[in-house]
Amino acid sequence: MANTTKIEDKAERKQLKRTARKKAAPKAPRTGPRGENKQKLKKASRGTSKR
Repeated sequence: MANTTKIEDKAERKQLKRTARKKAAPKAPRTGPRGENKQKLKKASRGTSKR
């Protein structure tokens, strides 16, 4: 992504970001399901907080 911190005009900054997104190589498809590395929670009994 292009560094657009120096550009003050919002519309111009948005246009630069959009063109940079279009030029960027497409992302590879996911190898595993989303959130597979998230910490899993055990089922808690009713009325107790999970975290």
